[in-house]
Amino acid sequence: MLYNALYARQSVEKKDSISVESQLAYCRYEAHGETCMEYTDKGFSGKDTHRPEFERMMQDIRAGKVKRVIVYKLDRISRSILDFANMMEIFQQYHVEFLSSTEKFDTSTPIGRAMLHICIVFAQLERETIQKRVTDAYYARSRKGLYMGGRVPYGYRLTRTVIDNIHTAMYEELPEESGQIKLIYTLYADGSHSLGDIVRYLHAHQITHLRGSCWNTARLSEMLRNPVYVQADMDVYRFFQSQGVSIYNPVNDFTGTQACYLYKEKASPEKTPSPAGSELVLAPHKGFIPSGLWLACRKRCLTNRQSAKTCKPQNSWLLGKVKCGRCGYALTLRKSNTRQGRYFVCSQSGKCCQGTGCTIYANVLESYMSEVICRRLSEWKELPAAPKNTCFSAAAPSSGNTIKMQLALIDKEIDMLLSRLAEADKVLMTYINNRISVLDAHRQTLLKESYSQSPAAFAGRAIPPESLVLQWQNLSFSERQTVLDIFVKVIRIADGRLEIEYYF
Repeated sequence: MLYNALYARQSVEKKDSISVESQLAYCRYEAHGETCMEYTDKGFSGKDTHRPEFERMMQDIRAGKVKRVIVYKLDRISRSILDFANMMEIFQQYHVEFLSSTEKFDTSTPIGRAMLHICIVFAQLERETIQKRVTDAYYARSRKGLYMGGRVPYGYRLTRTVIDNIHTAMYEELPEESGQIKLIYTLYADGSHSLGDIVRYLHAHQITHLRGSCWNTARLSEMLRNPVYVQADMDVYRFFQSQGVSIYNPVNDFTGTQACYLYKEKASPEKTPSPAGSELVLAPHKGFIPSGLWLACRKRCLTNRQSAKTCKPQNSWLLGKVKCGRCGYALTLRKSNTRQGRYFVCSQSGKCCQGTGCTIYANVLESYMSEVICRRLSEWKELPAAPKNTCFSAAAPSSGNTIKMQLALIDKEIDMLLSRLAEADKVLMTYINNRISVLDAHRQTLLKESYSQSPAAFAGRAIPPESLVLQWQNLSFSERQTVLDIFVKVIRIADGRLEIEYYF
């Protein structure tokens, strides 16, 4: 005997939403006392048809048990045009009628079927609009530094707080766990320890994971990449800016105290996803890993180096400095089976640009940059101080971060003025040129002050510039990076053209 299938669905129970019981009451009225079977899915979205009771109902339809499907409203059964079309095809195949108790659709007529498809289009539009509102609300809350749920990072515990009159939670350092993380960062920044070495060290010294888990390389890698631990200053700001990350907070908020949250709109399929396309937000809690130490570890993670002293041939000491001249995103290194072996490609190739327009072999670029650096070194009698984001620099005083903050603001104003040159008349152009001259003079003064704050050192040993020129081929991987950081701000490559922007 054929029966009516009454279907009800409720994704989230709210005061203003109709309950499953109320939906079924409407459906029973339309059945007019005929035999019915009820199918209810609580806590399931209408975005697709992966729902247990819905699938059971479809099995009963295919078994020839159902003559009519009754729902309270069209969007209770589906909000996807494709899913609804497939469902209606099955209904027609097994001669099953469809009835919406509030919308009164009659699928036996062409007009009824047409109106049904129009309504499902608007049901899908409503679903996508809701998704957009939820996403916007998520990012609006995250930008305020509100707690967004999820697993609390190792080294922290949750504590209650109020942000912008909103009761929320924030992280607070847990000394027992944070001490272990500081040790892990120190060992990895040393350059002679791989992630596997650190795991073995922790096990050998009976340093157990205080939350009952086991230490492994994947867990350590996640900790070393997470900006939730860093004391975010201008060097951290520059690092994420160079990686194509959108930074929500203004430059002058990066004072070296607060940590960061890194949000990504879509999950990356890559094993070690690039930070490009993410958004960085300053967190309300304090970081406990100094920026120099965090950046040293982050650079190793970024380039997958097992050791700074014995780097693998697929890495390059130019990584992090080389950018695409078209889109501004960092170039990443790829391997090939050709004679050259390694080459650079734009990290956003195929998305915001079509790459650099030419093949950039790593060996060729490294040889050229070695000549440029040696030529630059020969012009100096005394080597300036290395910027703080090198692996061997100690934490700079707060005045150093203030200088870098001022430099970033000057660079931002100069870029803004240059962007207005194309539409400027003679008077405005004169003003822009004069203003840029003043800003550039101030910039040079700040640079000299920054470089005079600490002596240059490489792994604890001072090397004069003339010796660096002679010993360049024997310098370690990290020492070359340190020299590069002193002189070069960024290297841009596109369409066969190479542009080097120096710090001075």
